[in-house]
Amino acid sequence: MHCSNLGPYLNISILLFTIWSQGKVQHTNIFPFSLTVTIFLSTLTPKFYVALTGTSSLISGLIFIFEWWYFRKYGTSFIEQVSVSHLRPLIGGAENTNSPQATFSATSGENETSRQSLSECKVWRNPLNLFRGAEYSRYTWVTGKEPLTYYDMNLSAQDHQTFFTCETDSVRPSDAVMQKAWRERNPQARIKAAYQALELNNDCATAYVLLAEEEATTIVDAEKYFKQALKAGETIYRKSQHCSSQSPQHEAQFRRDTNVLVYVKRRLAMCARKLGRIKEAVKMMRDLMKEFPLLSVLNIHENLLESLLELQAYADVQAVLAKYDDISLPKSAAICYTAALLKARAVSDRFSPETASRRGLSTAEINAVEAIHRAVEFNPHVPKYLLEMKSLILPPEHILKRGDSEAVAYAFFHLQHWKRIEGALNLLHCTWEGTFHDVSVYPQKELPFFIHFTAGLCSFTAMLALLTHQFPELMVIFAKAFFGTLLSPLSFMMEKIERLMPTGLWHQLTQI
Repeated sequence: MHCSNLGPYLNISILLFTIWSQGKVQHTNIFPFSLTVTIFLSTLTPKFYVALTGTSSLISGLIFIFEWWYFRKYGTSFIEQVSVSHLRPLIGGAENTNSPQATFSATSGENETSRQSLSECKVWRNPLNLFRGAEYSRYTWVTGKEPLTYYDMNLSAQDHQTFFTCETDSVRPSDAVMQKAWRERNPQARIKAAYQALELNNDCATAYVLLAEEEATTIVDAEKYFKQALKAGETIYRKSQHCSSQSPQHEAQFRRDTNVLVYVKRRLAMCARKLGRIKEAVKMMRDLMKEFPLLSVLNIHENLLESLLELQAYADVQAVLAKYDDISLPKSAAICYTAALLKARAVSDRFSPETASRRGLSTAEINAVEAIHRAVEFNPHVPKYLLEMKSLILPPEHILKRGDSEAVAYAFFHLQHWKRIEGALNLLHCTWEGTFHDVSVYPQKELPFFIHFTAGLCSFTAMLALLTHQFPELMVIFAKAFFGTLLSPLSFMMEKIERLMPTGLWHQLTQI
């Protein structure tokens, strides 16, 4: 019905433009542009404005509903994601990844200058993320549910493409196949591509990495694949290390080979930890941190802290904290809560709220309480998981610093360490409940800007539609005044152009 209403107005517009053009050709000022606009607006009836505002309200409402549904399902704004992914490259904007570990390798200068920006980054790769084939997939087999969100897996796909590919991959057939494999969304297609790469080159380290992460159904199988990846990765790393200074392409390949080697060694250490060989895992992590001392951004020390806590080597845990619990480094729940756990360990077995209220807190108890305060201020979501007020789920592959996902990831691995120390959870409960239960609300979950924008646009257009339906004559007057004011600069420019344009040009445009 709306389209049939618009037909006469389109015909009138075409007729007015033709008359105006002919008037220009004949050196007359019968229909200047401003008069043409005025005549066009005067022909619009109230029904047109009702249809226009009603249609606008419907469309903006549908956009708002879709934005809200997309945010609830994937945790991000669709409009924002499309803008960042597709529009920013078109306008020449620098591509910005959500994960701070855009590349493992860094020079000492880059490492120092990037600390400030890294500390502001919110989304990080989970240092203790599980294996997809051996752990996440087992949950899917048992429950029939997916443990990871699409948004999380998409971030991981971006990480893999950044870590394990480089510009020179097209020169080597196996690496070219793996470059496509990391972009595949179907897990079976990725696994198939990895086997194709191994057929082309039996020493393709990244192919073994993919199979270890996604095809291996047990940690033992994953470890076997990673050992093959380590053997191939070390050979490739030594070769590219000698050629890294020859050209920018060789340097990029060396960075990629470094990324692969570090990733494989870290995952091998995690395999050893999961299989109960904890001392071996600790040694592998220490060796890796010594070999690549500038890679603190990878948070390998968080893997080391968890392993040392399992060994109950609290003196070694304190030594690691003394090195990495630095104000110049990005904080994490693992660092803050482990520091609080060590302070609580000194007093928790003798702590009693009633006794403390009568005699006051001792120096050691004050230090423990202050450490818990600091930890809860950093991430107030953790205590509910440690005190088992909220159910634990499998941790995601990426975490939001100071958010609920970081709390899940921390509690999933560290709850057992808190339970092992007598009275630690009791001290945490007393301190947290008395101070932060209704106070600390950081970080509040904020809706994306475009949800607010579309909601406001929908409400505004709905209000306009209602007013136009109730007061059609009055709203027509306002609409004509609004459009007249809005088009006045354009009208002024068109009149200036009319005076400057030669008459012959208008004649030629009319003939066309």
